Amino acid sequence: MATLAGMDKIRNIGISAHIDSGKTTLSERILFYTNKIHAIHEVKGKDGVGAVMDSMDLEREKGITIQSAATYCEWKDYTINLIDTPGHVDFTVEVERSLRVLDGAVLVLCSVAGVQSQSITVDRQMKRYKVPRICFINKMDRAGANPFRGRQMLIDKLSHNAHFITYPIGAEDLFKGIVDLVTMKAHYFDGENGEKERVEECPAELVEDCKKSRETLIAAVGEFDDTVGMKYLEGQEVTIDELREAIRKATLSLEFTPVMMGSAYKNKGVQVLLDAVGYYLPSPKQRENYALDQNNNEEKVILASDPTKTLVALAFKLDDGRYGQLTYMRIYQGTVRKGDTIFNNVNDKKVKVPRIVQMHSSEMNDIEEASAGDICAFFGVDCASGDTFGDGKSKLTMTSMFVPNAVISLAIQPKDKTGQTNFSKALNKFTKEDPTFRVHRDEESAQTIISGMGELHLEIYCERIKREYNCEVIVGKPQVAFRETITKPAKFNYTHKKQSGGTGQFGRVAGIVEPLPADAAVNYEFVDDIGGGVIPRNFIPACDKGFQEAIKEGRLIGFPIVGVRVTIQDGAYHDVDSDELSFKTAALMGFREAYEQAGPVVLEPMMKLETQAPEEFQGSVMGQINQRRGMILNSGTNEGYAIIEAEVPLTEMFGYSTDLRSATQGKGEFTMEFLKYSAVPRNVQEEMVKKYQEKKAKG
Repeated sequence: MATLAGMDKIRNIGISAHIDSGKTTLSERILFYTNKIHAIHEVKGKDGVGAVMDSMDLEREKGITIQSAATYCEWKDYTINLIDTPGHVDFTVEVERSLRVLDGAVLVLCSVAGVQSQSITVDRQMKRYKVPRICFINKMDRAGANPFRGRQMLIDKLSHNAHFITYPIGAEDLFKGIVDLVTMKAHYFDGENGEKERVEECPAELVEDCKKSRETLIAAVGEFDDTVGMKYLEGQEVTIDELREAIRKATLSLEFTPVMMGSAYKNKGVQVLLDAVGYYLPSPKQRENYALDQNNNEEKVILASDPTKTLVALAFKLDDGRYGQLTYMRIYQGTVRKGDTIFNNVNDKKVKVPRIVQMHSSEMNDIEEASAGDICAFFGVDCASGDTFGDGKSKLTMTSMFVPNAVISLAIQPKDKTGQTNFSKALNKFTKEDPTFRVHRDEESAQTIISGMGELHLEIYCERIKREYNCEVIVGKPQVAFRETITKPAKFNYTHKKQSGGTGQFGRVAGIVEPLPADAAVNYEFVDDIGGGVIPRNFIPACDKGFQEAIKEGRLIGFPIVGVRVTIQDGAYHDVDSDELSFKTAALMGFREAYEQAGPVVLEPMMKLETQAPEEFQGSVMGQINQRRGMILNSGTNEGYAIIEAEVPLTEMFGYSTDLRSATQGKGEFTMEFLKYSAVPRNVQEEMVKKYQEKKAKG
């Protein structure tokens, strides 16, 4: 597929944004204008078809994107591999894994709401993977549309060096088109679906404003390009090609964000955005990617986007469909052909590639080979998400993506015993597909527990078990992932002694447990401060094991203990009776003894909540947040809507969506994401401890 010459014309891009900013609508228009589809279907269309990129029934019913969908299209002489990602924070891993393999992105903002909470999360993810982006301010046809405020929010809230490269002709119901500030030409979009692009001179009444914006743009990109910088200072005219080159350099430096606007729903501005993707976003050759050489102490190796070099491909997403496992791959280096044998560099397994396809949402098109710069999918290649493949000549692995921790759990079981097989199959498939969906068995209660990113995340999986595996499930009460920790240092000095005829058990450990600093990268630290051989060296690891065993289950409410450093300073042993088990037990009991004295507290997950509702409901919305032990950090209004930012404990947030809807006549909406762990109030902790003790007494 990709040749080295043709690679300059490849663009691997993602479309990311806050929920309901119009990402899928934009993707749909892109496919239409690039002749990939011949009719436009809306996300919540009356025709019941739904958008092409929302291929799951659930996505079409709920009108949201749940899984990232990949497709490819041709625009002028560019090949664009496009991934439409979910906007809902519960499916954040889909955005994470897409940005991990993409070269550029389009950040979509709503022209009315501007930068919202999930826009901030997506922006953080783009920065994490150093992805250059173009910002597209969508929904210019809506009442209250204001791209100037959107740009200002990019600067204020996301610290972007953001500048317009297009200028709006009108707004709201008078939005007619855009002026390209590079060429100073006006673009209008005629025809039933805006497919006829008409280019004219800039409207007379906008010439002055557009000239000012163009000046500002030239000054901003002149910082990144000497030619344009000098011409700007000397007051000379900058040519179209020079300005495009400067915008490209500035965008690729990650220090500049070009801002465009349009209305995907009203078919305006999308073709100019496609041109900008070609002009300003990087080709695979312009992104620096590296792998770690496992045969050479994980030394960094810069990958060349060259089809002739050794193969390096990253499996970034798995989809277990009805024809078996489909593995989405980004080829970073080398070429792979149908029938080749490739090696999984993570577990050294070798596999044959029986089939390679290019994805168009849920449709597949067979291809013979894929090479550096391509995004494709392999059939029949079994692996885990994040595995790196090569051709056996070297052992390079790529760093995998960041996977956030789960914050909520549910007990789940099949309604009928007969559904057990399908139930297990479903859970196996989902854990393979989604690293943020976790399953474990609680030995105490003999229940299967699923954990994930939020209520909607787990609700979707329960629904999928029912639909895709024909297995009804019973769901228990949501369980929050609490933690325990200590607040002050405490000493321990414990002797474990057991004499029962013959060889006994003996071990003594003494030392101190103390809280780790708040910003520590680990949850547990073991320090060996033993001198003079009071505990033989071969028993030290057993002490560490004992402490690790102790932190698995706290004494307050039975949840794991985090943020502790344990230092052993003294001890004693017996020549005959001491063994590993003696010291492991002594450490376990010693820790428990100190834990009681170390000011133990229960920690709960705190969520960052952003609620939007019409202004007249502001009082009742704030009241609801306060009732749920929320702390309001910020509140403001925008176009008749109150926007309230708060920190709220996850425990108190169950059923919030129903309460919010009833308090705002169904007009309120919210987004929520994990922020941090913090201590629960004393009275709540006492209540929790009491309940836990009662449960233990019954058990």
